[in-house]
Amino acid sequence: MAAPGENLRINPDRLWDTLMEMAKIGPGVAGGNNRQTLTDADSEGRHLFAGWCAKAGLKMGVDSMGNMFARREGTDPDALPVYVGSHLDTQPTGGKYDGVLGVLGGLEVIRSLNDLNIRTKHPIVVTNWTNEEGTRFAPAMLASGVFAGEHTEDWAKARTDADGKTFGDELRRVGWEGDERVGTRKMHAFFELHIEQGPILEAEGKQIGVVTHGQGLWWLQVTLTGKDAHTGSTPMNIRVNAGLGMARITEAVHRIAMDHQPDAVGAVGQANVYPNSRNVIPGKAVFTIDFRSPDLGKLTSMREKLEAEAAEIAADLGLGIEIEPVGHFDPVTFDEGCVTAVRDAAERLGYSHMNIVSGAGHDACWMNRLFPTAMVMCPCVDGLSHNEAEEISKEWAAAGADVLFHAVVETAGIVS
Repeated sequence: MAAPGENLRINPDRLWDTLMEMAKIGPGVAGGNNRQTLTDADSEGRHLFAGWCAKAGLKMGVDSMGNMFARREGTDPDALPVYVGSHLDTQPTGGKYDGVLGVLGGLEVIRSLNDLNIRTKHPIVVTNWTNEEGTRFAPAMLASGVFAGEHTEDWAKARTDADGKTFGDELRRVGWEGDERVGTRKMHAFFELHIEQGPILEAEGKQIGVVTHGQGLWWLQVTLTGKDAHTGSTPMNIRVNAGLGMARITEAVHRIAMDHQPDAVGAVGQANVYPNSRNVIPGKAVFTIDFRSPDLGKLTSMREKLEAEAAEIAADLGLGIEIEPVGHFDPVTFDEGCVTAVRDAAERLGYSHMNIVSGAGHDACWMNRLFPTAMVMCPCVDGLSHNEAEEISKEWAAAGADVLFHAVVETAGIVS
């Protein structure tokens, strides 16, 4: 395929204005966003995105998991589409760019093609994947996982949030359950633009991260069962304290990850104790462990060691224990051809760049199981993400979207 000329760029002001307009929906309490999946705010954001797509002349499709696909036709009706996108849902205390940049950067690719009156051989489809974050309904990348055949649709729709509401019921409530069967679409390639969510690009002074690999992940939900008891009148030697068990396992998670250095991380993120009263010894604790590594051997070892140590801790304290895997994917190696398209685009445009491993999971990780896939990353200030203080510059956003534009258009094929 012929490469686009280096003078072809997206409209940086329009991209930034679009990001800021979306950020008005589901505002957080400290400058970021709380637009969790399948909430009223998520639905409002979807409607805004759909309206922009319609104005750009795109045809919208929605599948039965709520995934949105906005299509710009190519000149060859038989050519498989090039897909681009990410997600619009956020963490409860999320930033304005995580995921959103990838969706709206994809929209900006289409708008720029329209401005320049450029036609492509392959259609281009801008995608918003449902429930990438996995905060409200575990696991993360839920709907793209169903699309990729990693989860069944029935299982996914039965997932519940903290209030006992199911994914399927909430999807229908907000009106975004489409009639298209999930997973039937075929792709020529998939590209995802994302902020790094780490400090490497900024520290190295690079404008673009060429993502070659992605870390594997295990999410393990641990349930400890002890006995509720009065904190003031229950002797220390007869307590069955689920909170104490959670504390000891939390320390074990950190130590196990440190023992597997380099290239391994682990932490307890989501944690709840019950009955969660200041004068009651917790009789139950439920918490989630997050292990990640680009090395499959290390990832497997961390899980095995944690499960063995957690069982010993529970037995020592007289606690019942259940460990349920609630999220997993193996380390990812992205498609060499698509990665080269990203790298070549950065070089053609004169942007400084480096190879990078994604520390976070992304919908692209599932798409890579099925179709040629690559990711583009731009820096974020101090590497901060999943935080309302998450920040990027207009220039970083523009550079990432320019590289995305060139990689997508080269892959889709310019028609002269």
